Amino acid sequence: MYSVIFVLNIIYRRIMKSITPAELHSLKETAKSMLLLDVREEWEHAVYNIGGVNIPLGDLLSRRGELSIEDECIVYCEKGIRSAIAIQRLEALGYNNLLNLEGGMSAWKKMTGH
Repeated sequence: MYSVIFVLNIIYRRIMKSITPAELHSLKETAKSMLLLDVREEWEHAVYNIGGVNIPLGDLLSRRGELSIEDECIVYCEKGIRSAIAIQRLEALGYNNLLNLEGGMSAWKKMTGH
């Protein structure tokens, strides 16, 4: 019998596009231009981040004009939950080129050792 988390993960990956920390690391190494959007709180961003624009989830809808609706954007938070919520909200407004960083900063730190 499949666990609920396993089934939800399958559904999540089919509905929402995502990128692994290793894939993002490779993109950053090749210097491919991409927008990074950190939806954590400002204090979290100040403590540790991988760059990009910081728009906390609570401010996202009022500040969405700062984001291009056409450019590819990688959205991240601490564990991938707030970024998934952010992507759902933005997609409802017509944003389509959004990728969720799987596992967020926790997974990034684990992969990079930072």
